[in-house]
Amino acid sequence: PPFNPAGSRAAAPQGPPVYVDLAYLPGSWSARTVDEEFFRRVRSLCYVVSGDDHLKEGVLRPLLDALLSGKHQWGIDIQVTLIPTFDSLVMHEWYQETHDRQQELGITVLGSNSTVAMQDETFPACKVEF
Repeated sequence: PPFNPAGSRAAAPQGPPVYVDLAYLPGSWSARTVDEEFFRRVRSLCYVVSGDDHLKEGVLRPLLDALLSGKHQWGIDIQVTLIPTFDSLVMHEWYQETHDRQQELGITVLGSNSTVAMQDETFPACKVEF
């Protein structure tokens, strides 16, 4: 096979988009692989964004912007829910700055203000139904 320099990506073969109910977006360094093309081809009713760490913060805004760009290319009206599993200043800023665009594209961002108590542990949670 031809030499592929580190950091470059070979063009993915074209094909029909894949439709799923739930897509879990990678965290940390792997989040760099999630771009506009990913969201154009992997069409989900819900995207879970996790990875509450400093590495995720650096790639979170490009990932969120890629969702807007990719969803814009769908050409069909499907409601999408974005589920962040952590609180983030980057997420809050993106939400405020792109709120009108989110509404135009049918994207809802869930905030988790609920707490679940199990045995001796409590944690924030949200319920998603299909």
